[in-house]
Amino acid sequence: MNIAARDQQVIWHPFTQQKNMSSPIPIVKGKDSILYAEDGSSYIDAISSWWVTLHGHGHPYIAEKIYRQALTLEQVIFAGFTHEPAVRLAERLLPILPGKFSRVFYSDNGSTSTEVALKMAVQYWWNKEEKNRKKILAFTNSYHGDTFGAMSVSDRSVFTLAFHDLLFEVIFIDTPTAENINATKALIHEQGSEIAAFIYEPLVQGAGGMKMYDAFLMNELLMSVKLSGILCIADEVMTGFGRTGKLFASCYMNQHPDIICLSKGLTGGTMALGVTACNDTVYKAFVNDDKFKTFFHGHSFTANPLACTAALASLDLLEKEDCIKKIEWLSATNHLFLESLKTGPWKTKGWRTLGTLLAFEIKEGKDEYLNSISASFTKMAMDKGVYLRPLGNTVYIMPPYCITEEELKKIYHCILEVLEQLA
Repeated sequence: MNIAARDQQVIWHPFTQQKNMSSPIPIVKGKDSILYAEDGSSYIDAISSWWVTLHGHGHPYIAEKIYRQALTLEQVIFAGFTHEPAVRLAERLLPILPGKFSRVFYSDNGSTSTEVALKMAVQYWWNKEEKNRKKILAFTNSYHGDTFGAMSVSDRSVFTLAFHDLLFEVIFIDTPTAENINATKALIHEQGSEIAAFIYEPLVQGAGGMKMYDAFLMNELLMSVKLSGILCIADEVMTGFGRTGKLFASCYMNQHPDIICLSKGLTGGTMALGVTACNDTVYKAFVNDDKFKTFFHGHSFTANPLACTAALASLDLLEKEDCIKKIEWLSATNHLFLESLKTGPWKTKGWRTLGTLLAFEIKEGKDEYLNSISASFTKMAMDKGVYLRPLGNTVYIMPPYCITEEELKKIYHCILEVLEQLA
């Protein structure tokens, strides 16, 4: 029995309707931008395996670092103990984050990093005896993860439908535009004294359909939020580590977050790790003689030494000149391809790009995650040797930084060919 058949006897796959589920494709190897299947087929990983693989699969430098660390220390409880990889990673992250951050709190994925941030922000006000500040401000169309706190601050959508009655109340606002910015600022001024924190995906809303919005207006909104004393939480789980062209999307604004959430590309996609960093103002609210003001949160694999080592290795690669130039090249090449999409005969709309990200919609049915065009597009692209996984009718690319010119051209050509087939 092959891997796929065995899988269907025992595995429940994420974001997948189980009835009449297509047989999963067994991947036996990954190298650079390519995934190799059990039957000998190969696919260009055009979405970095759910946006995590920065430097490609099977990178020898990261693998060697993990191997050497595994021979020394693979895991230790992080309450009462510490270790070199965790300390060194925090020392390297804090100076490059967009703002004045002073402490790193480790968890194990994107959802938990936002969960930590929300608890940290709410307890910040509780510790300061301002217990009326309990509300959270968030964007419509947002997505911050699948744990309950993260779902609560995500838009009410197909992802959260079964749990709406169990989610806590959130004040949702639209991403800033010239038309709504003044009304949004008025709402914040009116309710600001009850709001603990504002959580946002800076400039790009990922799972909500790669929606992009204006940095200048976002900066203006953040100024208003900060004037009301509200803590700002930047969810950079997807946008961090060069995806938007800058190291972090928050670097496009001069108003910076108080708390930042990181995961996905943090380890170059090789290990599970989450980071929630905060500034000194937030941290000091937990430094108290009152033991009830302790931050009672943790994970079994908090600051796992192997994951921290992978993150350090990924940072080494990210800071190299050739990687920085590759991000710049990807950004420029995406812009050129976008122009060809705009002027072509294909049924597309909403063309947009920011850094290494490029997205657009197919004019087919409703603009929603459950649009069946996604499955058709994915199958047609994979038949051509490219792995793309549209969010409903939103097609996007987010390739690893090691992508070659030939591979990127193949992705572009594949997109155009599939659009032609669909037409």
